[in-house]
Amino acid sequence: MAAPAHLLPVAPVATGAGIRVISPASFASAERMERGVGRLRTLGFNPQIGTHTQTRGPLFFAGSPKERLADLHSAFADPEASIVACVRGGYGSNYLLGNLDLTVIRNHPKPFFAYSDLTGIQLHLLDQIGLPAFHGPMVAADFYLEDGVHLPSFHAVLSGSPYAVGKEEGLRPLMPGTAKGTLYGGCLSMIVSLLGTPWEPRTEGKLLFLEDTGAKPYQIDRMLWQLRHAGKLEGVSGIVFGEMLDCTSAGAPQQLLDEVLLHAFQDFDIPIAIGLRSGHVSRQNVTLTFGVDAELMLSAAEPQLHMLQPAVTR
Repeated sequence: MAAPAHLLPVAPVATGAGIRVISPASFASAERMERGVGRLRTLGFNPQIGTHTQTRGPLFFAGSPKERLADLHSAFADPEASIVACVRGGYGSNYLLGNLDLTVIRNHPKPFFAYSDLTGIQLHLLDQIGLPAFHGPMVAADFYLEDGVHLPSFHAVLSGSPYAVGKEEGLRPLMPGTAKGTLYGGCLSMIVSLLGTPWEPRTEGKLLFLEDTGAKPYQIDRMLWQLRHAGKLEGVSGIVFGEMLDCTSAGAPQQLLDEVLLHAFQDFDIPIAIGLRSGHVSRQNVTLTFGVDAELMLSAAEPQLHMLQPAVTR
């Protein structure tokens, strides 16, 4: 099956390919970097570190915006790199949005693996030039862990093979039903932070994936309220929430977040799920591809999210 016509043609990636490792936001510890890069080598890839990837500072940034942009543009332009992989999120990629060279990236499309703070860049590239967003594991956030990466989905998206995720990947239904649509989304707090800016994500009408970490249930409710009243939930066909790691309140019942989500969408007649381990997760980070069609099928017995199209050109 071919990749969607509205997306840039991204070539499949075979084991042994070059990976350029960059830090568009915050820096990571040397130990996590070393272990993550070592894990990529164990998997058969050839990682190369960007010039400023290990820069520490100013503040919590991995170098100045100019330095981080230079690494990003160089990674896409590098003919020896088939994948661009981020070290971690953290904070700071918003400073790059206004100066991204879309021509360089459009002329050298390749999988760009990121999540968290990088949601803004991923969705901007998807919205503006049709680069599919590979919402998946990062080097010093997931690959450095022995059980940090869901390898079946990682390899499937790189080869263009069909795949589905379900109960084993944490998916469970909150509101049953079936929905199809273009999968789109990322870190909820990052999406909300871009409202009212030139880089406002285009969530309307999509099959939406939202995830976050460390946000209390009332904060999740407030962000969903803001999305709704900004018109960003209009026409969504279904919603999948991530694992929502540490999204709890001290002393509150364990099911509070479920109750918050059901209350927030009580007048939406759409299927809603929670628990899918993609993004900020406790283990085995699942790779999702935003910009391709997917189908959400929510039954109590076998909830599944099927990727209906590959993100790479086979």
